Amino acid sequence: MTQAFDAEAQQALLESRARQAVELAGKLGADACEVGASVDQGVGVSVREGEVETVELSRDQGIAVTVYVGRRKGSASSSDAGEASIRSVVEKAIAIARYTGEDPAAGLADAELMATRLPDLEVHHPWPLSTEEAIALAQACEAAGRARPGIKSSDGASLSSGEGVRVYANSHGFLGSQRGSRHSLSCMLIAEDAAGMQRDYDFTTARDPRQLLAPERVGESAAERTLRRLGARRPATGRLPVLFDPNLAAGLVGSLMGGIAGGALFRQASFLCDRLGDALFPEWFGLSERPMEVGAMASSPFDNDGVQTRDNVFVDQGRLASYMLSAYSARRLGMQTTANAGGARNLRIDAPLTPRDELLSRMGRGVVVTELMGQGVNAVTGDYSRGAAGFWVEDGEIQYPVEEFTIAGNLEAMFRGLAGIGSDTDTRGSIHTGSWLIDEMTVAGS
Repeated sequence: MTQAFDAEAQQALLESRARQAVELAGKLGADACEVGASVDQGVGVSVREGEVETVELSRDQGIAVTVYVGRRKGSASSSDAGEASIRSVVEKAIAIARYTGEDPAAGLADAELMATRLPDLEVHHPWPLSTEEAIALAQACEAAGRARPGIKSSDGASLSSGEGVRVYANSHGFLGSQRGSRHSLSCMLIAEDAAGMQRDYDFTTARDPRQLLAPERVGESAAERTLRRLGARRPATGRLPVLFDPNLAAGLVGSLMGGIAGGALFRQASFLCDRLGDALFPEWFGLSERPMEVGAMASSPFDNDGVQTRDNVFVDQGRLASYMLSAYSARRLGMQTTANAGGARNLRIDAPLTPRDELLSRMGRGVVVTELMGQGVNAVTGDYSRGAAGFWVEDGEIQYPVEEFTIAGNLEAMFRGLAGIGSDTDTRGSIHTGSWLIDEMTVAGS
């Protein structure tokens, strides 16, 4: 059984420690200070072939202090949030600040931007799960998958459950805290036929354990995904339409967000520098974030600068409408923060959705990509090249699985060539999207 996690008591303790650190920094000569503190606890188990492989009980905590002496910045951190440790961390941060160069953009976000609306976004749903119960759920998941004819063996099933508290405070007098939880269950299986072995997986994840799919359903889905890959061959080489599965389409959204992140922009390390207002997508496409969405995976009323989060529109009618900026990157660019210190929260697509079968019919002949390999995305040029696996499509219908090929293009051309978005929206992560049909990419196979 995992040790009980008293989230309320941990929150009160971290808030007290954060206030203490901010106050101490001022007494020791800092002009400004910000503190981030967190504590997380969880259980993780994995089973393989019905036997327990690992059981992990984790508890992590830490406190990080950043101080500003004029425009000089110093940071230090510790995994110990005790009073003596806090004093040591603050002293070290101040000592570092006194020896760093001045940065005109350094400093806290403006005081008037601090969050004042701090509702409970219902992202904390503890799961009083014993280790034995966690093992039983993982075993049930794996057993359901292994029961399918054609499944040869298993790479295992894993369950993780955790909750935690994070606190942010600064010398503007702002203090914000949030409790959160995350639970997940996954299964990876192996199938074999005369052509060889294939593996695939499926998973479920949620803030609230009651929203997880049943273990048996996850295992059965993992089996279906694995079996459909048997008999894979290499596709023909050519310029073809490509349909990205929803979880992979979310990666394309992630590449876009990386390109409009303030850090990449002020370093001139993005293919989207100086592109505000430019048409990047078809007119029917929009992208926004909803950080105050109740119960969502990335919801928060304040960003990592303490700034009040708000809905942002990043792409409007196909045009780049906003960058993604923290207080620091905004200053470097001569702009205003978009309350995105720490990244975007709950990205949502605004576009007409098309049934997947209709997208396949529209593409005619091409490939569906269900797995990507490698890190072949150049953030500076937008060039895109990844190893892939998936399915060959002919006459608008899936014909057979394919593997050992690459897809290549450029993100700008891919965004402009977005021909449709599927109604098969994957809601398991913080980016909700369906399949993406790209009109043409280079497919290199046999």
